Formats: sequence, structure tokens, C-alpha cells
Amino acid sequence: MGKSIAVAGKGGTGKTTLTGLILRYLAEKGLQPVLAVDADANANLSEVLGVEVPGTIGDLREGMKTEVPAGMTKEAYMEYNIQKILVETGTYDLLVMGLPEGAGCYCYANTLCKKFIDFLINEYDYVVMDNEAGLEHLSRLLTRDLDVLLVVSDPSLRGIRTAGRIKELIDKLRLNIKKLALVINRAPGGELAPEARQLIEELGLELAGVIPEDPVIAQFDREGKPTVEIPAEAVSYQALKTILEAIFPLYLQ
Repeated sequence: MGKSIAVAGKGGTGKTTLTGLILRYLAEKGLQPVLAVDADANANLSEVLGVEVPGTIGDLREGMKTEVPAGMTKEAYMEYNIQKILVETGTYDLLVMGLPEGAGCYCYANTLCKKFIDFLINEYDYVVMDNEAGLEHLSRLLTRDLDVLLVVSDPSLRGIRTAGRIKELIDKLRLNIKKLALVINRAPGGELAPEARQLIEELGLELAGVIPEDPVIAQFDREGKPTVEIPAEAVSYQALKTILEAIFPLYLQ
């Protein structure tokens, strides 16, 4: 079983961008094989990475209701199609969860999804997961423990309080995480106000680091370029590398 790192946070904090840059960091270190899992219902990781996605786990779960051919079991259908929706880039592979369940019972479908996702994850040395703030999607479909969870927030007090609620939710969901840390993203000048630092301490959050607001990322977003292609000297990427290089030897080797 390989090492796992997950990223969570409310929308608009740049967590999906940071997930993509984590994949770039692993690639630069020559670490393979790597599986990226997009577990955010908004499913934007493919845009950050600049790849096309042929389908999602959500599509397969819906397809089990109507598309299983005669003579094929639902288990065989899932096993065959989960390989078809896996995006292989040569640097990392990408699996997209897609939308959560609609109306009706999905118990058996979710059991099959969990079985094959767990099997797939065990084939990789590193797994990087982008998650929505709620984390229930992760809890339902993944049974494995996590080595590192980075909770991403903007520098606002409201955003930090949301990060604190994510920490509470982790306890409620009984997720086993070896390292939980807060990353403040898009901080003007890379600075964090004293009030913000005080709130982080009050909430019992460990601050892994602060990533400055980066006009290069904003430019790539405006131009529709894959964020993972930002220059190596970009201040955001350099700050993230500093954070990862502190965590990596302790939890990801």
C-alpha cells in the first residue's frame, strides 16, 4: 500500500490548484506510479492538469441501473469500465469520482465502487486526492487511512473557521489521518494577520505554511492554461514546495 495525501477545503480557496501542483512536485521528484483522485463534486482537477476525462465513477454508478449488458454481472461491468475511465498520462493517472448519488438506493453500487477503488489505489506508490470541504464523499468511497491531509483556507477569519469545522468533521467521520495540517493560500504578500494566527491556535490547527497570492496563477486561469504549467520560479509553487519538503521525509517516504 502506497502513501496518500489528500487536500480539502471550501470552494474558492485554490485547493484544486494546489492538488495539481502537488502532482507536479511528485513528478519532478521522479516518483511513480501516482494516482490522482478527484473526489470534489465540481471535478475541476482535470482542467488544472490539462487533460480530458472520458467518464466518472458517478457515471458508472448510474450506468449500473440501466446499462449492464445481459449476461454480464454488475461486478464485471464495474471492473471493465473503471479501467476505461482511468486517464493515463505517463506521469500520473487520474480517476474522477463525479457527482454524488441521485435518487434511489446506491448501497450495492457504492460497495462495488469502494471495492475496485481500493484495489486500484493499492497498485500505486502515491495517491493524491482532491476533496470537497464536506469529506463525506471520501468517507463513503474510500476505506483506507490517509498519511497527510492538507486543509486549505484563504487568510480570512471566516475561511479559517471553516478549516476548523473540517477538522471537527474528520473526528466525526472517524477518518484515520497521520498528519493534519492547515495551508493558508492566496495570502497578500505571503503575510498572515496576527488575528488569523491567534484563531488558528485557538482552533487547534497546525499551520503547515502560507502561500502568497500569485498573479501568475491568476493569469493562467484567465487564459485557460493548465495551472500545472506555471513557471518553476512562481512564488506559489516555491512556497508549496517548501511546505511539502518539510512534510515529505516524515510522512510520505
